[in-house]
Amino acid sequence: QVHLVESGGGLVQAGGSLRLSCAASGRTFSSYVMGWFRQAPGKEREFVSATSWSGGITHYAVSVKGRFTISRDSAKNTVYLQMNSLKPEDTAVYYCAARKEDIVSSSQTQYDYWGQGTQVTVSS
Repeated sequence: QVHLVESGGGLVQAGGSLRLSCAASGRTFSSYVMGWFRQAPGKEREFVSATSWSGGITHYAVSVKGRFTISRDSAKNTVYLQMNSLKPEDTAVYYCAARKEDIVSSSQTQYDYWGQGTQVTVSS
């Protein structure tokens, strides 16, 4: 069992930066694929980024590639999402997710555990 808690969301102006954190409990965190998803008002939840257990493989949605960076610190059981050059369309609730199988995926149905989410609001 893995318990995930996101933090770091908030209100930022367009062009600004935020770093989201996802703290995980569970002894096998280091073997899990970790992902970030987001859900904007009135829209379905969508993939943002994911990383393999080693951090050596990362995937990004086209909309965030070059602006967002995912990383993980297995010693701290934490995964991060550094978000730069934020745009109003990045406004959403951001969710952290964990997948037991060590295959990086952009499909939310492939993830086994989810956090409660953290709100990110980007003003224009």
